[in-house]
Amino acid sequence: MTEKLKIALYWAASCGGCEIAVLDINEKILELVNIADILFWPVAIDTKYHDLERLENESIDVCLFNGGIRNSENEHIAKLLRKKSKLLIAFGTCACSGSIPGLANLSTREEILETAYVSTISTENKPRIYPKTRTLVPEGELTLPSLNDTLKTLDQIVRVDYFLPGCPPPVSLIAGAIDALAKGNLPPRGSVLAPLTAVCHECTREKNDKSITKFLRPYEITADPTKCFLDQGIICMGIATRSGCGAQCLKANWPCTGCGGVTPDALDQGMKMVSAIASMTGLKDEETLTEEGIGDLFGQIKDLAGTFYMYSLAGSQLRRRIKK
Repeated sequence: MTEKLKIALYWAASCGGCEIAVLDINEKILELVNIADILFWPVAIDTKYHDLERLENESIDVCLFNGGIRNSENEHIAKLLRKKSKLLIAFGTCACSGSIPGLANLSTREEILETAYVSTISTENKPRIYPKTRTLVPEGELTLPSLNDTLKTLDQIVRVDYFLPGCPPPVSLIAGAIDALAKGNLPPRGSVLAPLTAVCHECTREKNDKSITKFLRPYEITADPTKCFLDQGIICMGIATRSGCGAQCLKANWPCTGCGGVTPDALDQGMKMVSAIASMTGLKDEETLTEEGIGDLFGQIKDLAGTFYMYSLAGSQLRRRIKK
């Protein structure tokens, strides 16, 4: 390669863990420096929005965009980076499917602002003052981005070329993507840069014929580290979650919560998991397989949305709570 790649990185509605994950590739980052020049990375280098705006269209070879689209600034920069980039990669689960910030889609914009600025116990705001997008001060006008009613995934706003899931993306997947970029060996556009299998394929726990008769939360039991969590009545999202993480959480005796996103054989991660669990219940005979019996069993699962859609609500078939 005679000329270095021109890359950009951006952080929208996310926790910032994806930025750290880039550094976690350790010595691999030296390869990245050898093959690429960073044109735009606000969290790490002193680049401004006007620097980005002055670039010619498609002058950035690859942009790693992490975070969902929560406010007007996120949306504006997503559209600008799409225009300036030849390849746009949804980097991390927030950009791919909304992740945990997407659970705010269970509330309206007004409910979110009410909770954040008025109704919490620690908040003293009797005048009910909310952030304004424009405020006049003696020195001039101050502006803030406006909060959108719905958090959207990156591909719900602009065209995305590749998806690199994970919360944050595993180092091995990042390193694989860097190698593919360096060698010009990327798969067809629209591909997910992760394995096709489920997390269960990376899990070494003993798996039996599951017959679930009750559900437990992880803190209610000392889980056997050798046996499948589902066999022990603990919900593990591994069946419905794309692999690539090396089953790290399961090796630490914690169930998969689904950060890798939906497996390629399904459209909706939560629906696939519910369907899988339904086929595993111990409610088999006429006495137990009743509407009341099913209701009692699934009623033991606390926080259905947070359990089955922790990382995927914004990108799911549901997307958000229906507003009245």
